Amino acid sequence: MKPRLITIAVLALGGQGGGVLVDWIVDLAEHAGWTAQATSVAGVAQRTGATIYYIELAEPTPGREPVLALMPVPGEVDILIAAELMEAGRSVERGFVTPNRTTVITSSHRTYAVQEKMAPGNGTADSSAVLSVVQTAAQRVVADDMQALAVRHGSVISACLFGALAGSGVLPFDAADFEAVVERGGVGVKPSLAAMRAAALLAREQQALPTLDNPADAMQTAPRALPERVAHAPLEALVEQVRREFPAAAWNWLGEGLARVTEWQDVDYGHEYLSRVRPFADSDAAAGDASAMLTIAAARWIAVAMAYDDVIRVADLKTRATRDERVRGEVGAGADDVLGLEEFFHPRLEEVLGLLPERWAKRIESSPWLSESLQRRLAHGRRIQTHTIGGFLQLRMAAGLRRWRRGSRRHAAEVLHLEQWLAEARRAVNTGDRALAAEILHCRRLVKGYSDTHARGQSRFDRLMHAARRLEGRPEAAARLRELREAALKDAEGRALDVAERALFAADALAVPPR
Repeated sequence: MKPRLITIAVLALGGQGGGVLVDWIVDLAEHAGWTAQATSVAGVAQRTGATIYYIELAEPTPGREPVLALMPVPGEVDILIAAELMEAGRSVERGFVTPNRTTVITSSHRTYAVQEKMAPGNGTADSSAVLSVVQTAAQRVVADDMQALAVRHGSVISACLFGALAGSGVLPFDAADFEAVVERGGVGVKPSLAAMRAAALLAREQQALPTLDNPADAMQTAPRALPERVAHAPLEALVEQVRREFPAAAWNWLGEGLARVTEWQDVDYGHEYLSRVRPFADSDAAAGDASAMLTIAAARWIAVAMAYDDVIRVADLKTRATRDERVRGEVGAGADDVLGLEEFFHPRLEEVLGLLPERWAKRIESSPWLSESLQRRLAHGRRIQTHTIGGFLQLRMAAGLRRWRRGSRRHAAEVLHLEQWLAEARRAVNTGDRALAAEILHCRRLVKGYSDTHARGQSRFDRLMHAARRLEGRPEAAARLRELREAALKDAEGRALDVAERALFAADALAVPPR
């Protein structure tokens, strides 16, 4: 008689404890006398690396040694465990999930892929559609936010997935056998058991899959409420100015904007921020617009424009204590664990010159020897270990350049571009087209990041500003500019914008604007 064979595929991202989960399953089977074999295939560096683990469990075969496979075969996987929803979707695409055989246990939370983050606009996949596909393809699905469940019990997601596996009843082992595996491990036993039991109960009692929200922009968060009091007196004065001089509908956005620009630079920069927003607040007041349409758009996007990403900002963020705490949480490092971080920096010559005063930058540019020497030193980038004193101090020194930031070439260029953009929006207001002015303000969403990403976004932004000038005075100007903006946000290469521009300007018998 052929012995029973159970095949299990586990898909997990780096830092989610996929290896620990596999070790637990193997230990579980071997202590019951089964033969277990586990293999793994590491994926590419996407979302910290996605790994496929494969386990085959063979029931006891006294006197015989089973021959086991090294990798999952489409159509022959009994249990599929995914530590993130999109990995469950990918397993369906690979053929690992079949309706008459596979039980899928998956977390419903999302860890966004590089492709989703790279999109200039909202590039996130539809979570509810992915879960629906998984449900259609599988014999049974157990799904919930295992990451949130793990956090609530002070544990890690692998413990919840192991518990859901126990509760699903698809393996011929008792709940006590599962718990004994964790107890034998001897590390984090109490929180792991609590997370396991909660997930096992969920798997046993789940009657329907969770309803997943798909917001218009999953990566956008609502502004926090404007604080009643601020401990820092100069900031308190700015908050009071917001309440006194700006419409209440925009207070939360203005509070977020102030927090961003003052953290990026200083309180004086916060005064500059409010002075740039004020003309649009005056326009809303004059128009009797209680929704404060222009004030909110200005509050949001002027803050983004003023707090642009540069080498100083990146160095500051990478050396904050809060970042170390976040990374420790992501990899599950304990308080006594040594955590090493290696940062890769590859600034272009333009970024380095941007840190300098204009006269210094010009002097270097005018010297071929100096320019070429710097270019050679920057060609290969640098790896900086920020867990060492030397590496940490290098980045802190770069972050300390903030006090001289306003005198840099980069800041002068950003301010010039900012003022030109706001002049376009104010001109639309003065011509009576407030809707077009709002769209011009929203176009700032295209400019983000630094280096090549910033240059590409600014190039598309400039094309939209050129289009706005051509559309000025037309009744449908705001709607047409919105269409161009949405097209520009569809892909990083600008192909959708090219198509939209040609269609718009051909219909209007206009020449396509220069790049």
